[in-house]
Amino acid sequence: MLKILKAGFYTTVQDAGRFHFRNKGVPVSGVMDEMSVFKINFLLENEPAAAVLEITMTGPTLIFEEETYMALGGAEMSATLNNLPIQNYKVYQIEVGDILSFGRLEKGFRSYLGVKEGFTTKEVLGSKSFYKPITKVNRLIDNDVVPFSAQNEFQPKISEIKVDSFLDVSILEVSKGPEFDMLNDKQLEDIFSKDFTVAHENNRMAYQLTETITEHSISMLTSATIPGTVQLTPAGKLIILMKDGQTTGGYPRAVQLTDKAICILAQKRGGDAISFKLV
Repeated sequence: MLKILKAGFYTTVQDAGRFHFRNKGVPVSGVMDEMSVFKINFLLENEPAAAVLEITMTGPTLIFEEETYMALGGAEMSATLNNLPIQNYKVYQIEVGDILSFGRLEKGFRSYLGVKEGFTTKEVLGSKSFYKPITKVNRLIDNDVVPFSAQNEFQPKISEIKVDSFLDVSILEVSKGPEFDMLNDKQLEDIFSKDFTVAHENNRMAYQLTETITEHSISMLTSATIPGTVQLTPAGKLIILMKDGQTTGGYPRAVQLTDKAICILAQKRGGDAISFKLV
């Protein structure tokens, strides 16, 4: 078990996501930054979909009540193990009573904690990912416990990896969305020539951008959306759907983020700059 002494700002259990239920209006959910989590589970020799803790902006204080092995990735949050600094993408052996805590957010926005074999919380519709309408809980709170299977004989083949950090990357690669060709030349020029600022209205459902582009009067039927869909409102505001985003929408789907771009955006916070590149 892992006990939550202090929950931090927004800490959840997430795995690869909840699939095959979008026709019922259920979003994918799952980790926002798949690339960082893939590396953590690779180090721990877990299945790629093994559940992790997603830690947003302000980290928790946690005490391990069983032996295991752990690794961190994603944002740099000044993590310490028993008050000693530790680094991302390195395997650490954990003893009963060890305390993991987080300090100042140095870079990025979401950190991830993985343990050997992953967390073993209850699956709902095939996924452990928190999503309140489905799982009845949206975040961990003080004194919660998160189960995992005790491990004390694991010998990692690779104990740490050096990664090319994308936390400073600000260019989001996109492909054409279904309504791309309905936009006029000025709107397309705005999307690909402007620098945008991440608004403070951002969460696991969607990221809004502060700057607007040329208004439009495009009328369309409500249509399917997926994580990374960039919608354009009539007022010219761009809204980027994320992992808990709705499954349909009535705004033009101008462009679509690549999987890597979703991970990059997931590490941005209000006030950060981004731009779009068509690929």
